[in-house]
Amino acid sequence: MDNKRLILASVFVFSLFMLWDAWQKFNAPPPPVQAAVVAGQTEGTPVPQVPSVVAAQAAKPTVPVAQVPASDSRSEVITVKTDLFVASISTVGGDLVSLELNHYKSVTDKTQPFLLFEGKHQYAAQSGLIGEGLPNHRTLYTAVKGERELTADAKEIKLRLEAINAEGVKVAKVFTFTRGSYLIGVSHEIDNASQKPIAAHAYYQLQRDTSSPEGESGMANTFTGPALYTEQDKYQKLDFKDIEKGKAKFSEKADNGWMAMVQHYFVSAWIPEAKLAREFYVRKLDNNAVTAGIIVPLPALAAGAKASQNVSLYAGPQIQATLRHLAQPVSEGGIGAEGLPLVVDYGWLTIVAAPIFWCLDFIHGMVGNWGWAIVILTICIKLLFFPLSAASYKSMAKMRAVGPRLNALKERYGDDRQKLNAEMMNLYKSEKINPLGGCLPIVIQIPVFIALYWALLGAVEMRDAPWILWIQDLSSQDPYYVLPVIMVVTMLIQTKLNPTPPDPIQAKVMMMMPFVFGAMFFFFPSGLVLYWVINNVLSIAQQWQITRMIEGGGKAANDAKA
Repeated sequence: MDNKRLILASVFVFSLFMLWDAWQKFNAPPPPVQAAVVAGQTEGTPVPQVPSVVAAQAAKPTVPVAQVPASDSRSEVITVKTDLFVASISTVGGDLVSLELNHYKSVTDKTQPFLLFEGKHQYAAQSGLIGEGLPNHRTLYTAVKGERELTADAKEIKLRLEAINAEGVKVAKVFTFTRGSYLIGVSHEIDNASQKPIAAHAYYQLQRDTSSPEGESGMANTFTGPALYTEQDKYQKLDFKDIEKGKAKFSEKADNGWMAMVQHYFVSAWIPEAKLAREFYVRKLDNNAVTAGIIVPLPALAAGAKASQNVSLYAGPQIQATLRHLAQPVSEGGIGAEGLPLVVDYGWLTIVAAPIFWCLDFIHGMVGNWGWAIVILTICIKLLFFPLSAASYKSMAKMRAVGPRLNALKERYGDDRQKLNAEMMNLYKSEKINPLGGCLPIVIQIPVFIALYWALLGAVEMRDAPWILWIQDLSSQDPYYVLPVIMVVTMLIQTKLNPTPPDPIQAKVMMMMPFVFGAMFFFFPSGLVLYWVINNVLSIAQQWQITRMIEGGGKAANDAKA
C-alpha cells in the first residue's frame, strides 16, 4: 500500500516527462538551413522519368528545348492576391514559390504573415510535363496579361503562363484561385500544332528541405515531411531520414490518392482527379532537400489535337472542417480527397483525441471562443468521469481518516514488515477500503489528458486564438505565467486534501510534485494549462465535499459509539 502513491507519482512524472521533453524540443532553435535559391528553385533538380505504370504509352523523354537555368535574367515572379493569401509564381517552370497566408502570423515575428511556400526551406509546388520537347519545371514560361488581384465582385482569378517549343507544341499552365478557398486549380492545356503525335505525362511535386519549421523543431509526433494516401494502404508518412537512405516504403501505383507535404498546423497536397492512373515517387536531392510527387498520364495527342488536365493543389492551414469537406465525393461538393483529414497529427492517441476535438469544435460553434470552449469541455469531461473521481476521492478520504491508525500500526510493527502488511490489510478489510481505489481511477484518466494535449497541440484553430485579457494565443505559453502559477497553487491544495503518506520520503515527493509539474507547465500552451487549472478547481471542490462527508460521517459514528 505504501508504494501505491509512488507508483502513481511515477506514472504522472513519466507522462509529463515525455510532454516536457517534447516541449523543450519544440522551443529549441531550428537547425541551420542552406541558403535559399533564387525564386525557390534548385538548379539541376532532376525531371521525373516516365513511370513504369504508363511507360508503354510514351517514348523516352529528352531534355526540353525551352529549358533554362533558374537564374535566367528573363525570368520574373508574378504576384497574385486573393482574400486568403498572396501567391508568388515564377515564370521559370511556373512554380508556386511563395504563399503568404493573410490570416496567420509568422512563428518568429507576429507582425509578419506566415509563409507556407518560401525560399528559405526551398519549399515550392512544382509541376511540368514529361515528353519530347515538352516544358517542365525548369522551362521559361511567358505570362499572359490579366488581372493579378481578386476584385470585390469576382469569385475567381486566373493566371495563364504559356510556352511553345521548336516544333510548334503550345503548352499553357493555368492557375485558378477561388474566393474563400485555399484550393488552387492547376491545369495544363496542350495544343499539338506539330506534325507528329505526342505521348505525354504530367507530374506534380512538392520540394522542401529536411529542416523542421521555425519554432517547431523536434515536436514529438508532430510530423514534418511527405505523406500520401491511397484507398489500399491508407495514410502513409515518409520520414526524411528514410528517404535520404532510400528506405522509404509506400504505395507506388494506384488509381486514387494524393501526395502531401505536412508540417505542424499546415499542409500542401497535390490531389488528382479520382480514378486516374497515377504513380507516386520521392527523391533525395543534392541540396538537403527532397521532392515528393505524382505522375499521371495524359491522353495521346494526334497532330493538330488539343488536350488538358486539371489537378487540385491544397495549400493552407489544417482546418479540420475544410479538410473533411474536401474529402467528400464530388457529388457531395468535395473533390474526393479521401483521407485528407488524417494530416492533422494527434499522435498515437488519435482514436481518443479526434472525438475530443470534435466535441471542442461543437462547443466552439455555440460559444464562439476557443478558451471558453476549453472551459466547458473540461466541465463535460469532469462530469463524464465523475463516478470514477468520486470513487477515487472516497478511497483517499477513507485513507485520510484511518491515517492515525496506520501510523500507530507502523510504530507498533515497524521492525516486522510482514506483520505490518498483514495488519494493514486487516484494517483495510475492516474499514472496506480498496488500497488501489485512489489511484486506478486517476490512471484511467491519463490517456484522456494526453489525448487532449495532442488535440490542442495539433489544432490550427488554436493558433493565435484569444481567450480573455492577456491570453491572446491559446497555442502559446502564458506570457505572464499567471495560469501556471494558479495551477501550482491548486495542485498544492489538492496535495493537502490527500492523505499524508506514512513514509516521510514519499510525503516529500508528493509535496514536490506540484512544483515539478508547474515548472513544466510554464512552457506549455496556455490552452492546455487552462484545461488543467479548471480541472484542478473542479477536483478540489469535489474532493473537499467528499472528504468533508466521509470525515463527518466517521466522526458521527465515533461519537455514537462513545
